[in-house]
Amino acid sequence: MSLTYISEILPSLLSGAWMTIRIFFWTIVGALPLGVLVSMGLRSRWQPVRAALNFYIWLMRGTPLLLQLMFVFYGLPDIHIVFARYPAALVAFIFNYAAYFAEIFRGGFTGINQGQYEGARVLGLTYGQTLRRIVLPQVVKSVIPAVGNEVINLVKDSSLVYVIGLGDLLRAGNVAAARDVTLVPLLLVGVIYLLLTLVCTYGLRSLERHYSYYR
Repeated sequence: MSLTYISEILPSLLSGAWMTIRIFFWTIVGALPLGVLVSMGLRSRWQPVRAALNFYIWLMRGTPLLLQLMFVFYGLPDIHIVFARYPAALVAFIFNYAAYFAEIFRGGFTGINQGQYEGARVLGLTYGQTLRRIVLPQVVKSVIPAVGNEVINLVKDSSLVYVIGLGDLLRAGNVAAARDVTLVPLLLVGVIYLLLTLVCTYGLRSLERHYSYYR
């Protein structure tokens, strides 16, 4: 494995990694809050709201993310809804992962003792204050492992953006491997993915320690 060759292909791999990181970051920023909102909507007293949200989750979880990417970029233009490649990827990823996060947070909310809501009301806390100060910290602690699994999956799923022509990390590695007829670029791609997942794992462990006081 020539260090000279590695130095030649590394800039293109890092450029692809930057695209992967951008997709990952904005998906987390968009999907986590949306997932929390959907999970709260699933607890609504209005049956039509619950039915609509359950249908959304069933649709997103029941069809492949790859198909959803292709539908957003190639299918929606048929009804005059057009996205450029990068926004199309974000739309597909955010709505897909929000459905998974919603199910995870729904399980977290289910585990909260109803008596805590009553106790907070007796103390004079509003519903919003109860959620922010009492419920959500406990829910976050309980769902961190499950959310962590999805976060790690997201790092790898980001490679699916190749189907709409985005130059992510895996695509950069494939191009270099095909051009130079060597597996070295793909080995480097694997190393970069491992480093990305290592950073995510460390961040999740730190978050677990932060919420460890909720027993």
